[in-house]
Amino acid sequence: MNVNQVLESTLSPDASTRQNAEQQLSQAAEVDFATYLTTLAQELANEAAQTHIRQAAGVALKNTLDARDYGRLRQMQQRWREIDPAIRNGVKDLALKALASKDSRAGQSAAQFVAAIATADLPRNDWPDLMVALVSNVGEGADHLKQSSLATIGFIAESEDQDLRESLVQHSNAILTAVVQGARKEEPNPDVRNAAIEALSNSIEFVRTNFENEGERNYIMQVICEATQSDDGRIQAGAYGCLNRIMGIYYDKMRFYMEKALFGLTIMGMKSPEEDVAKLAVEFWCTVCEEEISVEDDNELSRQEGSSDLRPLFNFARIASREVIPVVLELLAQQDEDAGDEDYNISRAAYQCLQLFAQTIARDITPLVLGFVEQNLRNEDWHYRDAAVSAFGAIMEGPDEKVLDPLVKQALPVLIGMMDDTVVQVKDSAAYALGRICESVPDSIDAQTHLPPLIVALFTGLSSNPKMANSCCWALMNLADRFAGEPGCQENPLSAQFQGSIDHLLGVTQISQSDNQLRMAAYEVLNVFVSNSANDCLHVVAKLSEVVLSRLEDTVPMQQQIVSVDDKNTLEEIQTSLTTVLLFAKSIIQRLELEIKPQSDHIMQTLIQILNTVGPKSSVPDSVFGTIGSLSAAIEHDFNKYMEGFAPYLYNALGNTEEIGLCAMAIGLVSDIARSIGDLIQPYCDNFMNYLLSNLGNSAFNSQLRPAILQCFGDIAQAIGGSFEKYLGTVAQVLDAAANVTRTESGYDMMDYIVSLSEGIMDAWGGIILALKQGKAETLKSYVEPIFNYLNQVAQSTNRSEALLRATMGVIGDLADTFPHGEYANYFQSSWVSNLVKDVRTNRDFQARTLETARWAREQIKRQSVNASTQMS
Repeated sequence: MNVNQVLESTLSPDASTRQNAEQQLSQAAEVDFATYLTTLAQELANEAAQTHIRQAAGVALKNTLDARDYGRLRQMQQRWREIDPAIRNGVKDLALKALASKDSRAGQSAAQFVAAIATADLPRNDWPDLMVALVSNVGEGADHLKQSSLATIGFIAESEDQDLRESLVQHSNAILTAVVQGARKEEPNPDVRNAAIEALSNSIEFVRTNFENEGERNYIMQVICEATQSDDGRIQAGAYGCLNRIMGIYYDKMRFYMEKALFGLTIMGMKSPEEDVAKLAVEFWCTVCEEEISVEDDNELSRQEGSSDLRPLFNFARIASREVIPVVLELLAQQDEDAGDEDYNISRAAYQCLQLFAQTIARDITPLVLGFVEQNLRNEDWHYRDAAVSAFGAIMEGPDEKVLDPLVKQALPVLIGMMDDTVVQVKDSAAYALGRICESVPDSIDAQTHLPPLIVALFTGLSSNPKMANSCCWALMNLADRFAGEPGCQENPLSAQFQGSIDHLLGVTQISQSDNQLRMAAYEVLNVFVSNSANDCLHVVAKLSEVVLSRLEDTVPMQQQIVSVDDKNTLEEIQTSLTTVLLFAKSIIQRLELEIKPQSDHIMQTLIQILNTVGPKSSVPDSVFGTIGSLSAAIEHDFNKYMEGFAPYLYNALGNTEEIGLCAMAIGLVSDIARSIGDLIQPYCDNFMNYLLSNLGNSAFNSQLRPAILQCFGDIAQAIGGSFEKYLGTVAQVLDAAANVTRTESGYDMMDYIVSLSEGIMDAWGGIILALKQGKAETLKSYVEPIFNYLNQVAQSTNRSEALLRATMGVIGDLADTFPHGEYANYFQSSWVSNLVKDVRTNRDFQARTLETARWAREQIKRQSVNASTQMS
């Protein structure tokens, strides 16, 4: 392999060339990983090589030790540790050599690779001299080495790997010494100082011990505050970013600094002509508000629990509001009319800040904002009209509804009128403000007075300009939720507007419409309107399903007309939206229930046509599968007639482990179908089980889907009853292996996964026990002990969800019911069993069905004791 040529090809604009090069690198790593690493590290450290080649080598090296999936990351790190230590040390030396390169871009690539190695090695103390070397580089190295070493510290510090973060605590003094030294105003090189500020920001969390020391804390804060006054905008912005993180972590230490410096510094920063600086200064006050909201929530919970241990609340936001809010309101008027929906600019930062102030200081926000609103609603400058409308919408959450009610009723006619403004940005903000009112102060909207003109204004806005699509649609969805009435009600305030609304939305969503954003947003509104319709509108919903089906059919021949990627994306969006409206969100099936049966043949025929025509990597099958799941739930056993024709598509999706989203949908769909058609699923179970077991046996399979597969086993078992016996031995081994994972894996990153996996294990056993207890109970006897061992493991764990405990209660009760004669009474009489059941049964925070399951389990345990005594006598 010509390494230079392959690395060059990884940067090619041609996708085929790039993929081929990446495949060559992957194959080389598989054949001889040690040589692969050494070769690339030599290229990274090669001063004679071109910069882009060195960068590509750095990226490839980093990717050998970096993965988003936790399980995959641990596998990669294990492969690294299995290499001969001498070779590993050689690779590390080359990485540190590249770090010292005068080529700054090569140095940055080396910094990322060193950080990736550190994530694997530092928690095991396998690179004890790394931090010493980096600190020494910052203190004594040339400017380019200082910069790359500080960048390395920053990359290491920003890692979310919990083991690494814990290991960094022992290096906190050294790290702090290096980054503070580089961040001081005495540092003459702005690039070095900027890198130090970034590293300091990333290090704030694990230098907690240092921050507890008043002298050290004062010096850190002095260095950061001085950095806010730098002439370099990057350094200023980084300093305000540091202050944000410090406020978020060390709020209780901030009173002195707020009084002495931070009030003034941050207000000055908000007025900076540098937008990045101003945004971060605004975000500082966002952080203040978020912390004070959190403190109040925590203290309220403590009071409810009868605790006097309250967190200090300094009311920074309330005290500063008279100085901060006027600046924020002025920043609201600095809109960029060319900004896209995803662009985060100073005006949007100010809006977010105003929202948070409203939530923090509640009614005290209204006098500070209303004057600005009243003064500028008719301003000739559209920027100020827009800011006034936005400011009113921003304060809808926080003040008491009794305070807002008269203001909203007075403002509604004005806001509805502003939907006719000559400037689209103002109309868009008016629509969004109306949506905020519908969401937060819905009772202030009168069905007779406000609803008709409000719906007309929003639909007019929806049709007038695609830029308004999201705001108008969001407002309409909130409006539909507000006036939906009780579920299943005969009529609601929307009824009079329903037919017209559906007609309008169908017009907007015509396939011939050119704007995709508008069409997709309108389909979302259609979904919500249907979901919230009253019974007197079901005939409209039924006709709508026919229109949607017709439109879906029309998209099938369009697959042959695709000539570009844009065409493909547009068609996929249309098909996804139509299937979503039809059934995936259950909006029509939920309302029509069994009335959908006459259309089910037509629905399945159309959906299978779509599956036949879509290409690979398409998102359409995901929504089609969701739709089919809803259909199966609605028509239950009648769905079996479609299984022969549909099963091959389901098999393919189960085996498609490269498209994780589709595979996940397929696993869920097997469960849906099993629950719907019951034992009629049996002819397809061998294939289902083979695919599911194969996925579990694949080490590269996404670990997040494993719990769903285990739950699927339980659903299949319940569907086919005693016929599940043929799979019992294999599945029991799988469940035992999964239980072992929950015993041996630990770490913060794994907590949610462990709970999810535990739920899957328990759901699987629950389904299996129910399936086999009638007539096949004997087959379960050899598994009673391992099941109780796992139940005991759950009982001892502190990492448990309500769903897991409810399933656990079900397994305990079902086991007792399966062996009612006291054969296993000794297990049920264990103190940990009764304690676990009692803990669940008496937990007032749990749902009624969880408590009921625990009570039922207790009764079954009592029967065990009684029957065991009878047997003995």
